[in-house]
Order: sequence, then C-alpha cells, then structure tokens
Amino acid sequence: MSTSAPAADGPLTDDGLVQLLTPAGERVSHPEYDTWAEDLDADRLRAMYRDMVLTRRFDSEATSLQRQGELGLWAQSLGQEAAAVGSGHALRPQDHVFPSYREHGVAHVRGLEMTDLLRLFRGVDHGGWDPAEHGFHLFTLVIGSHTLHATGYAMGVQRDGLVGTGDPTRDTAVVTYFGDGATAQGDVSEALVFASVNQAPVVLFCQNNQFAISEPTTRQARVPLAARAPGFGIPSVRVDGNDVVASYAVTRQALERARSGGGPTFIEAFTYRMGAHTTSDDPTRYRTSEQEEHWRRRDPIERLRVHLERTGELPEVFQAQLAAESDAFGEHIRMTVRAMGHPSPHTMFDHVYATPNAVVDAERAWFTQYEQSFVDHDGRQTAGGHR
Repeated sequence: MSTSAPAADGPLTDDGLVQLLTPAGERVSHPEYDTWAEDLDADRLRAMYRDMVLTRRFDSEATSLQRQGELGLWAQSLGQEAAAVGSGHALRPQDHVFPSYREHGVAHVRGLEMTDLLRLFRGVDHGGWDPAEHGFHLFTLVIGSHTLHATGYAMGVQRDGLVGTGDPTRDTAVVTYFGDGATAQGDVSEALVFASVNQAPVVLFCQNNQFAISEPTTRQARVPLAARAPGFGIPSVRVDGNDVVASYAVTRQALERARSGGGPTFIEAFTYRMGAHTTSDDPTRYRTSEQEEHWRRRDPIERLRVHLERTGELPEVFQAQLAAESDAFGEHIRMTVRAMGHPSPHTMFDHVYATPNAVVDAERAWFTQYEQSFVDHDGRQTAGGHR
C-alpha cells in the first residue's frame, strides 16, 4: 500500500498515480498491483467494457429526460465510468456500498434496476430501491454525511464478527464513495477519525473529478487529497480513475485488507467530470474547452476499447450485440420513466421509521385532515386545493 506525499504542483499532480492501462490502451506493469488484476481475463474485461458503455447510455438518457422535463434534476457521471465500474467489480455480494449521487456505474454492477435510481430525481420516491437487496444504499444528497453512515455500518459489521474469519463468503467490507468537494466537509474528517481508531473495515473512495460544483480542487487543497488520510493513521493510494483495470486492482486490495481485519483505506481516484455538476450547472463558466479536450483524449471507455481491439478481444459480433443492447436499454429507460405514476402524498410517512412511531402517526393523521379540508361537501376538490 502506497502513501501519498505532498507534491510540488499541488492536488492536480499525476505523480504517484497507479496506472495499469495507459490512455493509449497499452497494458503496463506495476510491482504492487499486477497481482491484484491478474484475474482479469478477456471475458471480464469485456464485461467491464459493457458495463461502462451501458452506464454511459443510462447517463445520457437520464440527461435527455431531464432536458425534456421528465426529471427535476440529474447528476451526470460522464467520464467517471472507469472508477465506478472498476471498483464495483472488486466487490463481493456481502459487501455494502454507501454512494453519494454519481455512482451509477456501481449501481449497475451491483445489479440494480437502473430506472429505480431515477424515481428520486423524478420526485416520486425518496429513494426507489431496497438497500439490503443488493448491498447498495440510497443516494445521499447531503455532501459527505454518508461517510459517517458507512463507517458506522462497518463498525457494526466488525462487531457482528464478520471480519477476519477467513471465510470468503462471510468476511464483509464496506465502501463509501464521495467527491473531492466532500473532503472539505467536517463529516468526512469525523469518518476518518472513527474509521482509524476503530480499524473499521471500510474503504473511503474519493472520486476526485477536480470540481466541487464550480470550485476546482486547487481551491480545496494544496496537496493531493489522499495525503490527508495518513494524518489519521489510514493508508492511502492515488489511482488513475480513468483506468478501469487499475481502479479494480487498488479497490480489490483495499477491500481484501478491510475484510481480513486490516482496517480502512483511503483511495483517491483522479478523474475528470466531463459533464456538468448537475443539469442545473453551466461548466463553461469555470473551465475551458482546451481542458475538456485534454480529458476527452483520456476517455475511460475508449481506453479499454483500444486495448481490447489491439489484443484481438473485441469481436464485431460482440460490438453489434452491445450496440443493440444499449439501444434497447435506452428505450426501456425512457418508457419506464414516462410510465411512473404519481404516488399518494401519504406515502411520505411510510418509511420514516422501521416500526410504528406516535409522532409520525399523528403527522399522518393531521395531513389526512388537511387534505380533506380542500374537498367540498359534494366530494369535489375545491378551487383552493393544493394538488
């Protein structure tokens, strides 16, 4: 495990980045991480390529749906597919993920029905999926808060005796994803404290896409973000976040360390947000087209595509099938979102607590009475109705 040291050119340096696949698609060797990627044969690389392609299609469809008024907001993951998909492939079924709101690739790898992610952004559900079903918890919109949730969950896993047993079907790790901007939040600092002193089985995965909304990383730190973790007693590693192979390898090692009782790891995946922060953002106000072009040439999907083609492992029939699957996937997304109905307002009370709660019951009763006040004696909604 490597530790990031302060770099002369600040937090945007590429010094010390773990890279196994260059932007030109060339597989390169690394003395520490080669062994953690040796199980990636051609079939698994094609699976990763497929997952990245479908994740991007999902992202583009969601963006279009928001522009058409079908979603209230959308947070793109364009350009960050390798960090999500690579790390997602390193997970085991019993592991748990605490995402922020840009981990669409991880959700896809974990097997979620992807349109369920859009229920939140369409405003018909508080979340849209069961966190326990795939070990993928609900998106967190409060920046950085979920790193504490993840650390607490990891401490619970530890106390349940699901760490360091030597049984690969039982030993469990937790991973939490957050952006570079979240590292400036106090919650992340507190999570690092608790993770360290408790040796919690948690991987803190920072997707450094270089912008916290409109503020660049250079306004958030003077050194690489991963350099913060050793101050808490947590080993850290910086990885080329546009390299799906390296993202897989460093996460696989960190997860295994957590499951075996070795404690937490901080991963900084250095990547770039090709899209806007959300669909309400205009990135042309704070970055240049030259910068975008520089990172477009480092596209994570193109990088793996070139590698597979060079090694003769991307047959035309596979590409044709994937194109057809992508088109069908896009149609499924559009049709499913537009068919989402309007839930009863009363459902907002359904999952506040796992068990009955007197305060929530009282609030539900008040709301029912409030709604009925807009109905006249003939059972019709009056002009003063709020719906």
